[in-house]
Amino acid sequence: MLLKRLELNGFKSFAKRVVLEFPKGVTAIVGPNGSGKSNIIDAIRWLLGERDAKQLRGGTTTDLIFGGSSGKSKSGMASAALFFDNTKKIFPLHFDEVEIKREVYRDGTSFYYINKSEVRLKDLIELLSQSRLGTKGLIVVSQGNSDLFIKATPLDRREMIEEILGLREFRIKKHEAERKLKNTTINLEKTSSLIAEIEPHLKLLRRQTSKWEKREELERELIGLENDYFGSKASFLTEAYLAVDPLISELDNNISKAKRELKDLEESLLKIEKSEPENRSNLNKVRSKKTITESAIREIEGFLSDLKIKIALKERDSPENTETDFKEATTYFKDIYTEAKRLMGLKDLEALNLFLKRIISLGDSVFKESNKDNNVNELREQEEKILNNLRKEKKEFDFILKEEKELEKKLESFTTIFRKAFSLVESKKSEIGSFVEKQDRLKLEKERWSFKINDLKDQVRQAGRKWDDFLNIKKDKLSESELNEIESKIFRLRGQLSAMGEVDEALVKEAKETEERFNFLKDQLADLEKAVADLESVILELSEKIHEEFNEALSKISLEFDKFFSLMFKGGKAKLIKQKVEIKKIEEEGGENIEVIVPKKLNDIEAGVEIELTLPKKKVSGLDVLSGGERSLVSIAALFALISVSPPPFLVLDEIDAPLDERNAGRFSDMVQEFSKEVQFIIVTHNRATMESADVLYGVTLGEDGASKVVSMKMTG
Repeated sequence: MLLKRLELNGFKSFAKRVVLEFPKGVTAIVGPNGSGKSNIIDAIRWLLGERDAKQLRGGTTTDLIFGGSSGKSKSGMASAALFFDNTKKIFPLHFDEVEIKREVYRDGTSFYYINKSEVRLKDLIELLSQSRLGTKGLIVVSQGNSDLFIKATPLDRREMIEEILGLREFRIKKHEAERKLKNTTINLEKTSSLIAEIEPHLKLLRRQTSKWEKREELERELIGLENDYFGSKASFLTEAYLAVDPLISELDNNISKAKRELKDLEESLLKIEKSEPENRSNLNKVRSKKTITESAIREIEGFLSDLKIKIALKERDSPENTETDFKEATTYFKDIYTEAKRLMGLKDLEALNLFLKRIISLGDSVFKESNKDNNVNELREQEEKILNNLRKEKKEFDFILKEEKELEKKLESFTTIFRKAFSLVESKKSEIGSFVEKQDRLKLEKERWSFKINDLKDQVRQAGRKWDDFLNIKKDKLSESELNEIESKIFRLRGQLSAMGEVDEALVKEAKETEERFNFLKDQLADLEKAVADLESVILELSEKIHEEFNEALSKISLEFDKFFSLMFKGGKAKLIKQKVEIKKIEEEGGENIEVIVPKKLNDIEAGVEIELTLPKKKVSGLDVLSGGERSLVSIAALFALISVSPPPFLVLDEIDAPLDERNAGRFSDMVQEFSKEVQFIIVTHNRATMESADVLYGVTLGEDGASKVVSMKMTG
């Protein structure tokens, strides 16, 4: 089995997607006239490369698209796809399944695909010809063409046989080679004419320019010496000049790096400088707090001493006296505050205020307590509270002493760090200065090399040369004596050339261009002559292959044709013979015709195929006088003769059994059954005998919506 299935979508009467599976053996397609049976055959023919819309029973390719009906709108495109079993590699592709697909749109554009990849129609036809498939042979016999083999011209008949035999591939290659040979021959003749036209003029130019050959020799020698001289000096100076750049670049990097480091150092130094006032301020604040705290401790201790005395007096004095004493104490503390503020220069007033409030609050507390209860024991408790406050103040004093020492140590460390940072900044500035000095010396050295290079460039320019010519010439460094010797030779050669006079550059250029053109044409002529010989060899080889295989097969086909003819007609004789081809002639210039010497095999492959037959019990031997039924029988006999000699993968037949009577229809059915062991048959038929020989039966009907529908039935023996 080769043909696996057919998928249709929007193709002619098949509005929706339809899939037909084709098993091994015989598949029969049946249905009433107008149901769309033959559209299936048209789809297969279309997929096998048919381009003629008339062969597909349409006016244009857009007629292949479902045109719509009262129940269905028209489709925008039509597509069809054939799937082949390629496990036996009938197609020269590495796929085990090959899909051939075509699409057509209402704007007339078409697309071709092989296994989902878009291809040209030429590629599709070439693949099919390599696999003995196509529309030129009898692989697909459409409706109304049951006598196709009879009514074909001898050359078309030969083409059908060649396609069945698989020779169409070689015929296509031969035609392509002949086309190339024709174009190559035309190019060869044009090239020969150009050479014949150029050669006399080239000889004249060669004579005119021969006197300057010596000059060219001297110029070549001069150029060689200049290359050595200028090349050596250019290499040395350029290398020396370029060698300075990396050093300057390195110093640039060093300077940039040092400047970045200097910036970081200066920023660090600035941060250190900014932190110094803050540290000193913190130390001064701590010392102020220390002084205040010391004063507070002394005053609290004095206050406690006074309080003890007042407690003793309280036992005998009235509350009014106590209040008077408190007011006096308050005035006393305020005086202390004023004096402390004056001594501290108005610094840390907040701490002084806090101290004053604390003392006044303490006295106020004592006064209030004494008013509430003149009990001496309670005053003793108040005394204990003041003692606790005194302890806290002493503890605070110890903490301030510790903080003062830490700040003094930090300030001392800051001074050391500042000196080191300042030293690093000065060192980095000195380093940058050293780098800049070295860089300036290198820049001066680079300018000296640049001056020498410019001087050499002037010499090159005066010599009529280009500086860039020497940049790519790598020369070893020459010694001073070697350079002097070369320089002397250069002056001598320039003198000789000057004495010879100027060259006619236009004439030399013309001679050179003509020589190059002549040599190019000679090479092209040799290539064309070889191409002609190769193409002629290919054409001869292909022609011999077609000639030998066709003649060998034609003899066998003719014998089988006679056998099937006798079977269908119960007697008679039939055979296939080649036409006689006249020897080709051409007309010479004198007007006489002469025979062209052409190998017989080349001439023979253009011979068509004639049919000669004799009906039993009749004197009829011409094809024109055969009835329609007789013509169909002859074509069927020829078809089975062809497939018996060279069985194709499958045959698609559209009602070719329609003209047959019951007896011949039975014979046709038997032959189909016999050959179905090797050939896959897809047959559109109304014939009961053909239906009964089928393995699968497809029924096609036209629905109420105007679209074709398909039902399948597997036949059982």
